[in-house]
Amino acid sequence: MSNGHGIAKIIAALDLPTGEAALRFLEKMVCGTNAGACVPLEYVKVGPRLFALEGRRFVEGLVRDGYKVFLDLKLHDIPNTVAGAVDALAGLGLWALTLHSGGGREMLVAAANARDAAGSAMHLLGVSVLTSVDDATWKSVGGGGSVAETVVLRARLCVDAGVDGLVCSPRELEAVRQAVGGSLLTVVPGIRPVAGGDDQKRTASAGIAVRNGADYLVVGRPLLAAEDPVLTWKELQHDMEEAETR
Repeated sequence: MSNGHGIAKIIAALDLPTGEAALRFLEKMVCGTNAGACVPLEYVKVGPRLFALEGRRFVEGLVRDGYKVFLDLKLHDIPNTVAGAVDALAGLGLWALTLHSGGGREMLVAAANARDAAGSAMHLLGVSVLTSVDDATWKSVGGGGSVAETVVLRARLCVDAGVDGLVCSPRELEAVRQAVGGSLLTVVPGIRPVAGGDDQKRTASAGIAVRNGADYLVVGRPLLAAEDPVLTWKELQHDMEEAETR
């Protein structure tokens, strides 16, 4: 299934202990571990730990270096508080910022309005249901219906609220595309060559995610833990390109 937004891209998740470690990883990816090796690394994700440790200056440095930064803070609070946070982050030059869609329509609309009022071009992405959550976990916290049903419901909510994209696992992509078409950018974590081995429960390979309509794949541990992350990147890219041609 085509994603409707062109060729899918990889976002490298900088889920590392320090800013220094993240910069070393980026240097390794750009320069490669083999002679002459490099990858077209354009998009990077900064999560809560790295942002808490390194702050705005670190993000601004990445932006100055030419990276498109995806700040994954999953904002989830009352509308006024989230709007204030979006306003405070709007000047960083971010490519995208995450909000938790479970905060509801009023919160999502307030965030979009704050972004627009600040004159920012950053994308707002609604997180649907975390990829570490399966149906059993979802029921244990009072979630109504199945995870898949909730993801589709929240995809429709994001479209209605004027949010630009949705973060969902690769397993719900087909249902999301059927429900909202190409109305939302789809940003997809939980990319694993094989299932199991960590806390991610709703996973799939890069090729399956692309075939199901992913626009962006968020890849962290498969790259960060790889002996040769450049080679791993190229294997992922090959899997994606094969999927694009099918």
